[in-house]
Amino acid sequence: MALPAPLHGVIPPVCTPLDPHGEVDTASLTRLVCRLLDAGVHGLFALGSTGEAAYLTNHQRATVLETVVTAAAGRVPVLAGVIDTTTARVLEHARSAAALGADALVATAPFYTRTHPRETAAHFRHLRTATGLPLIAYDIPAAVHSKLAPALVRELAEDGTLAGLKDSSGDDGTLRRLLVDLGGRTGRSTGPAPGFAVLTGSELTTDAALLAGADGVVPGLGNVDPAGYVRLYEAARAGDWSRAAAEQERLVSLHRLTDTGPEAEMGRSSSALGGFKAALELLGVITRRDTAAPQIPLGEESLQEVGRRLSDAGLRPPS
Repeated sequence: MALPAPLHGVIPPVCTPLDPHGEVDTASLTRLVCRLLDAGVHGLFALGSTGEAAYLTNHQRATVLETVVTAAAGRVPVLAGVIDTTTARVLEHARSAAALGADALVATAPFYTRTHPRETAAHFRHLRTATGLPLIAYDIPAAVHSKLAPALVRELAEDGTLAGLKDSSGDDGTLRRLLVDLGGRTGRSTGPAPGFAVLTGSELTTDAALLAGADGVVPGLGNVDPAGYVRLYEAARAGDWSRAAAEQERLVSLHRLTDTGPEAEMGRSSSALGGFKAALELLGVITRRDTAAPQIPLGEESLQEVGRRLSDAGLRPPS
């Protein structure tokens, strides 16, 4: 399908459920996608950080994307993460994603080696030219160890290389400056890059990003409470910032389920991904809460705390 211009709304980065053998649990993944669609999300982002793409084999990545595309059945755009270290490796993922029916690609800057901004620009331009699919830049310096400079993003937006940006930098000030440079809240449609989408990955400050002019949000927590993020987005779009803030505050409290894993035993990424999957297991959406090796799944004590967070947020596991 053609992407809306700009891409907008709530676009969850879909979790990847696993079976006891560490393979993709396609039945659970299909249930998750259907639940997200039923909640009214505006798009799906397969194979992102929350989807544990970095831990999956090429075959597993293809299984995930094929399952998501099939379950979505054209109802919303499907964005495919093609995250890898070099242009050649990313291009291999991109060609596979195109063949499997992805509507757009999401790529980071190259990483592991040190990459100059001109090299990063050439990387994005090569991907866009080689695939023909809309390309979303993923700014996540905590993982790739380089920040996409606003000037570079604007350059690639203006020349049509990029269709959008997923900003997971945590740098709200720089994001705000980019939005102003692109025309601000009132001039985005006629600014220097009309149709360019700015999506925040900061699920705890979504209301502020939308107020600043962001087009949407890519919330990991949206796997657990997609309807909450849809309500937040709709309130913001209606200009009801009080209602948006109230929904945001409830989601901030719910987000604490990502920190239930003991710090002495696991990394914070394992705790967050484990929290999402534990919540989905408790809600009856996926069968198991396993995370990809070498991550450690949450234990029973953490699982009970996740359950309490769900209850406090008004999300009830099936009886």
